[in-house]
Formats: sequence, C-alpha cells, structure tokens
Amino acid sequence: MFDGNDRPGVMLAGAARHYLNRHGVAVGKTIGVYAACDSAYRAALDLKKAGVDVAAIVDLRERPCEKIVQEAREAGIEILPGHAVMSTAGRLRIKTMTVAPVAGGASRTIAVDALIMSGGWTPSLHLFSQSRGKVRFDEATGDFLPGAGAQDCAIAGGGNGATTLDAAVAEGWAAGVEAAQSAGFKPTKTAAPSAQSAEHCAGGVTGAAPGAGPEASVKAFIDYQNDVTAKDIRQAVREGMHSIEHIKRFTTNGMASDQGKISNLHGLRIAADALGKQPPQVGLTTFRQPYTPVTFGAIAGHSKGRLFDPTRKTPMHGWEEARGAAFEDVGQWKRAWYFPRAGEDMHAAVNRECRTVRDTAGFFDASTLGKIEVVGPDAGQFLDLMYTNPMAKLGVGRTRYGIMCREDGFIYDDGVVARLAEDRFHVTTTTGGAPRVMNMMEDYLQTEFPHLNVWLTSITEQYAVIAIQGPKARAIVAPFVEGIDLDPANLPHMSVRECTVAGVKARLFTMSFTGEIGYEINVPADYGLAVWEALWAEGEKHGACAYGTEAMHVLRAEKGYIIVGQDTDGTVTPDDAGLAWAVGKNKTDFVGIRGMKRPDLVKPGRKQLVGLLTKDAKMALEEGAQVVAFPNQTIPMKMIGHVTSSYWSENCGRAIALALVENGRARMGETLHLPMPNGMVEATVVKPVFFDEKGDRLNG
Repeated sequence: MFDGNDRPGVMLAGAARHYLNRHGVAVGKTIGVYAACDSAYRAALDLKKAGVDVAAIVDLRERPCEKIVQEAREAGIEILPGHAVMSTAGRLRIKTMTVAPVAGGASRTIAVDALIMSGGWTPSLHLFSQSRGKVRFDEATGDFLPGAGAQDCAIAGGGNGATTLDAAVAEGWAAGVEAAQSAGFKPTKTAAPSAQSAEHCAGGVTGAAPGAGPEASVKAFIDYQNDVTAKDIRQAVREGMHSIEHIKRFTTNGMASDQGKISNLHGLRIAADALGKQPPQVGLTTFRQPYTPVTFGAIAGHSKGRLFDPTRKTPMHGWEEARGAAFEDVGQWKRAWYFPRAGEDMHAAVNRECRTVRDTAGFFDASTLGKIEVVGPDAGQFLDLMYTNPMAKLGVGRTRYGIMCREDGFIYDDGVVARLAEDRFHVTTTTGGAPRVMNMMEDYLQTEFPHLNVWLTSITEQYAVIAIQGPKARAIVAPFVEGIDLDPANLPHMSVRECTVAGVKARLFTMSFTGEIGYEINVPADYGLAVWEALWAEGEKHGACAYGTEAMHVLRAEKGYIIVGQDTDGTVTPDDAGLAWAVGKNKTDFVGIRGMKRPDLVKPGRKQLVGLLTKDAKMALEEGAQVVAFPNQTIPMKMIGHVTSSYWSENCGRAIALALVENGRARMGETLHLPMPNGMVEATVVKPVFFDEKGDRLNG
C-alpha cells in the first residue's frame, strides 16, 4: 500500500508476467518491482531475460532469500532490501517511484514507466470458509490458516501454509492419506512423492507480514475494483464500525470479484491497528469462492455436437416422437414440424394436415407459448400501459388479442390477454419472445410504474397447452369438459373459463390461430400427456390428425395472421401490419404511444403488409424475395418491399404470400415483380386474407 498505487502503469507482478510469457507483451521499458515475496523476483527475472530494463527490486523484507537475490544481482538488477515504495508520480501514467528504508532514512526517486508488485500469497481458504470452518491466525507468517472444520474435509498444500512445492506435495500427501484412512481405505503408497522445484506454490504463504510497509495518507488503494483506500478503513472505524463484517459492508472492501484475495488482509491489518487490537481479535469475513471468475466454457464446455444447445421438450414430445414427427428448433424448444405418414414427404404431409384441420380437426402442441400470470389490484392498469389496446376494462372470462410495442413505436411481441378475475390475468406471448417480454414487463414495473401493485410470474413451463382446431373441435372436446357449457351462446369466441378437462383442472380458451373453431386447453404440465391422449382417442373417432408448426404457419397465413419476427422486422408499426384496430383510439398512454406519432412513422409511403398472388398459381415465392415495381430497371433496381411469408396452400389450391410493400394498401390489384433464381415473377397485390375472409368458420 502506497500513495498512487492505482496510477496507470502500476499492476500486480503476476499480470506483468502473464502479459510477457503468454502474449509476448512488455508492460513497460523501465520497470520497478515492489516485493514482499520471491514471486516478484521471478517476474523481474523473466522481464530481464526478455530484454526489459528492471530499474530496481524494492523488497520489504530485510533478509530475502539469498539464492533468489543472488540470481537477480547476477542478472544486473539492483536490490533494495528493507525498503518500501512510498509514492508514485506521473501524469496519465507512472513516471517515477519514490522509495525509502522501512526503518527510516532518506528517500530516493527512481524513473520508471511501470511498477509491478507482489505482496505475497495467502492460503486459498474460500471453500473452507464457506463450509463454516474456523480459521486460526499464524503469527509467524501473518496468515489465516484452516482450524477446526465444520464438515469432513482435507486441506492440502498451500491451504495449510506450505511455502514450497516440496512442502505442498508432502502436506497434500499426508492429508490425503489421513482422509483415506478415516474413510476406511488403505493407500498403497506409504511415502509422499518428491518434487523438483522450490518455486512457491499457487496457494503459498506470505514472505513478509502483510501490511508491514508504510501506509500512505492520501490514496493508498486496497480494493482496486471497488476503489477502497486505507483511509476508508480508518474512517469506518471512526464511524463506529468495530466488527470486520461491518467494516466490509461500510467500505465494500473484499466485495469485488476477487472476494478479498488482494484486499482482505491489508484491510484487516489497518482496522486492527486503528482499533488497537491484534488481527484475530478483529476477525475475518466469510469470503466466497471463486475469487477467479468462472468462464462459460467451464460451465458448458462439455456441450458438443447435438448437445451444444440446451434442449427443451414439451410434455407431449415423446408421444410426437413415437408418431414419427420431424422436429424443428424454435428458440431452445423442440417443436413437432410435421407428421409424415408412410410414403409422404414433407409437402404431402403438410398438405394433408392443412386439409384435415379445415375439414375435420387437428391437434397442435402449443405448450411452448410464453405464459405470464399478472396479478394484483393494479394488474389491469399495468397491462393497459404495456399493450396498445385497452385491457383494464376487459371483462372477467374474456380474452383479447394484444400488441406490445417498444418505446420507438415498433411491434415487439403479440399474444392473447385473458382475464381470470378482477386482479388476475393470464398473458400469452410468442414462443421466442417469452423471456424478453417477461424482462420488459419487470423492467417497466420496477422503473417506470413502481407505484402499481402488480406481481409477475412466468408460468410457461407450468402449463401444457393442447390446441384443438377445426369444425369437429367442439364435438371432440365436449365429452371431457366439466363445470362449463361449451355452447357458443355461453362461451363465445375469445373467452376463457377455469374448468375440469379429462378430470384435470384446466384453463380453457376459445381462440384460434387457424380461423376455425378452436380451443386451447391449459393443464398442469405433469398431466399434459395424459389429457392429450384422452382427447386424442376421441379425436381419432372423428378423423382428426396431429399437425406441426409448418401446417400451423400455412393455416395462419391463409387467414392473414402475422407472426412477430417473420412478418415484422423491428421496423413495423401496428398500422404497417394492418393492425391499427388493435391500438386504442382513446388511450392517452402506453409504451410506444409517443414513438408511433413520430413524423416518419405516420408519413405516406411506408411499407405495409399485403397479400401477393403469383400469376402462375403453382409458383411459390421465396421468403425474403425482393419486390420491384418495374421489371426493366437498370441495376441496382429500386426495391419497394420483400416477401415475409410464402406457402403452397392446399385449401386455396394455389401459392399464397404475405409481403411488406411500400404504400401497399394503395396498390390493390397492381402487378408487381419479383426477381427469382429462374427469372422475373409477376404477382398481384391483394388483401392479406386468402381463406374465409368474413370469418364465418370461427363459430361453426
């Protein structure tokens, strides 16, 4: 500790050695070394051998190791035993260090452009400390060493104060033998292995009593990460903090990522001096491991190949796998993509699934949808602020499609908000958007709307969701539902009820992402498969099928229902997507309301979502294909939009596509052109609804 020990160019000797030996980088041209142990000499010798000028080694110890001192002197390095660095000087970085004898005497200023220091080693007792083991203070070394353990454990090597590798190996061997014998094992070897090096081990001990050097009165930093100085420790004592735990919290000393590995003993020595006590009387904090940050590689390094990404599976995954489902990755979820039967390729399977849903019924695993429970007396007001459309006046037992925007007015996510009670809502999000929506809600609740009494709980994994869609959906579901009447007069489209399905408590929603009669049955995840199988047995009697995400995409596109992140790209407003009806006209505030009013977001000519029908009905456009108004332009052509979704629709008997096109709604009936690999393709702009435009099928 010395005045100016945080000046740029001052660093730990281990860091300088790392830069040199691992990266081939010298931290300076003329380097000073401040030592309280032999390790600093090793860094100095490495630098000297690399051609760096080492101005002097300033050693707090009066009698350092003769062997290492001789080696340094033979290398041409000046040694100053019994000296301390008093201060540094220099603008922007260190230029000089001032040194003086510890016992008192004239000071001396030495020109340097870097100063490296090593105050010694202390035992790594983090795990022992966390296990509530009691430490003991060793006067000879100034270290805390393991004392009485609270749990069965064996401390080896430097953890017991071994100073050299030979001693550490012997110490570790003895501890291992003792632990093995106490556990009932008989070691086959009776002597400890030998070691060749006398280098200090990584967990070694201090070469001089810590804190023996002079303490500066201005800026002697102890905890470099939290900027705690020696002066701060003394102030804590003056403020009445006489416990080391209180001093730690008052100053934040030892609370950095190294967990006090650098600062604890220095802070303790200063506190003890200020209190007129010995270090053991002041105590030691319960420090944590690891003091070296754990890398992601250490945690996830075992993941490779198909194990590289974490995999999440729904409760019905095994059933789907047994039925031959092909899967796709959606976020971290495995989702059934399509269910091919014998002789079917993907296109044939998807076509069959789409026809069956429209003609009869289809089962869809929607468990991956994000689900958030919003509870509290102000829940309605909170959702009113988070969504573009009004939610506070939504009736109990009713649901509403909602758009969520960012502050800039662009669509962020969408989903259905259901009111279960006056103070309880069940909110759904997109599969990939669940974490970010939860994070956004928490952020606004804590920073913008802290006055609202609302609690948020992610329930995505708590519920399995069985979606049954199609003309026969009601007939399939009805035999299993108890407690409510499924008649549309009592349970209209966009309703929610808590009831029992197949003997399991459920939340039943009447809503559809296909445009058909639809039910989404939420049951506790542990019962998901059982309820699915019970309903499936009934569905098979009616000729229902299981369908995957590809058919779901086609069916929703036939109705013009958007998918956030596919039909939007972060620059699309609700009006651009044809969802201006979902923005409350009388609302005075919600997230994004000011962004939506920016001149660029309301000016004419913005890209708008429209439908495209190719001149050749069998020609399916490529998603991402660019749209141009005139085919004979010089390169580069002016692009006026792009295709967001494109499919072959078996129910429409032709290819369909959705696209974002400049001033799209004013172009109805206009022929546009799309450069494709095999030439220019013509397409007509139409409304983005291709099937059952009036929505008659929703209620059967």
